[in-house]
Amino acid sequence: METPKVLLSGIPDYHKIDVYLQHGGYKEIRKALAMQPADVTGEVKKSGLRGRGGACFPTGLKWTFMPKGTDKPKYLVVNGDESEPGSFKDRQIFEFNPHQLIEGILITNYAMGIEAAYIYIRGEYHRWVDLLQKALDDAYEKGFVGEAMKKTFGKDFTTNIYIHKGAGAYICGEETSLMNSVEGRRGYPRFKPPFPAQNGLWGMPTTVNNVETIATVPQIMKMGGEAYSGIGAERHPGTLLFGVSGHVNKPGVYELPTGVLLTDIIYDICGGVKGDKKIKAVIPGGSSMPPLRGDEIEGVRMDEESLKPLGTHIGTGGIIVMDEDTDIIKITKRIAHFYHHESCGQCTPCREGTGWMEKILQRILDGNGSMADLDLLVSVCNNIEGNTICALGDAAAWPVRGFITKFRDEFEARVSKKREFTAPNIVHGRRQAAGSLVFER
Repeated sequence: METPKVLLSGIPDYHKIDVYLQHGGYKEIRKALAMQPADVTGEVKKSGLRGRGGACFPTGLKWTFMPKGTDKPKYLVVNGDESEPGSFKDRQIFEFNPHQLIEGILITNYAMGIEAAYIYIRGEYHRWVDLLQKALDDAYEKGFVGEAMKKTFGKDFTTNIYIHKGAGAYICGEETSLMNSVEGRRGYPRFKPPFPAQNGLWGMPTTVNNVETIATVPQIMKMGGEAYSGIGAERHPGTLLFGVSGHVNKPGVYELPTGVLLTDIIYDICGGVKGDKKIKAVIPGGSSMPPLRGDEIEGVRMDEESLKPLGTHIGTGGIIVMDEDTDIIKITKRIAHFYHHESCGQCTPCREGTGWMEKILQRILDGNGSMADLDLLVSVCNNIEGNTICALGDAAAWPVRGFITKFRDEFEARVSKKREFTAPNIVHGRRQAAGSLVFER
């Protein structure tokens, strides 16, 4: 399988500005500046590029929402918060291809007449913040960003780029919470409408795009929108950065065309499952996506339109593989704990419901659950989904309901099993009963 080189070039030291320039870097912003802004947007629309942050909204169409003919300042926010378990693709761009991201920002800002961009990076990404800041400093020094752009490119257009470090809150990956965070306010999601394009940062028109989305833009300009649209799946074209983790022999980030078979990723790209074990479950797009059973994955293609009929989504392309020995109830509880911990608490269904889900799942793990608890969990999920300001509620409900629906037999078996109240032995910091069951505290 030949992998297109759109985002991860594999060129040594490509993160250095001189190496990037040697391989044609910052030529595409020159090409864009020779075009009309609307024509740049039109090229992105022709490419069929869809947002890589999880929602898969058409990028070119999103850009057209930015108001024209206004004297108000306009802003671009590049979302690199990447705090969802199973998602670790954006940091590959920060580390190995930061100048393509910067060039993508310049092209994007020109297309929409934007004067400033903010790159919002996950708070724990200290190393990657430093790497990106070094690349940005070098771009300023070369005159590719800021006031020096007029002299460098011979065009009356300037834009500035700022890096904003988050404070470690998952909720700030949601676009309106992110904007509140940039403004120095609490990371609470905002009601929509108004949408960011009308009322975003400091009440001004704002467009929010994912890091991977913006980093793709220079390559679209280079090869042309029509050529890019021919890569991968027809209705979800291009390449994706798939972050594969879990029980595979070669976990990592792989750039592959959309529409690639999930089994090809697991067995051909990642070397199969450790110990040649069977697959019990796969989460296709980060921890918030509903899972697939191992017996469902044959023939599954990794693009949004192929996954939707299966009741799940491509999300952030974070593939989590679980082998036959995986304790599904523990996995479900661990995911529920994350979303309970990360709920901002603004919406009652999410604030209360995520806590209820975690408590019920813990009750089942403790051996005190009932069959009614399974239906109660599904009911709680149904009452969270669609009833919150932002999508964190959906993100919390989908995996819990998905695991219960797909693996109900395992949940029922755990509930039916009588807990053994024998004297425990301490084994490597865990409490082990006289039988084979191990209860982790």
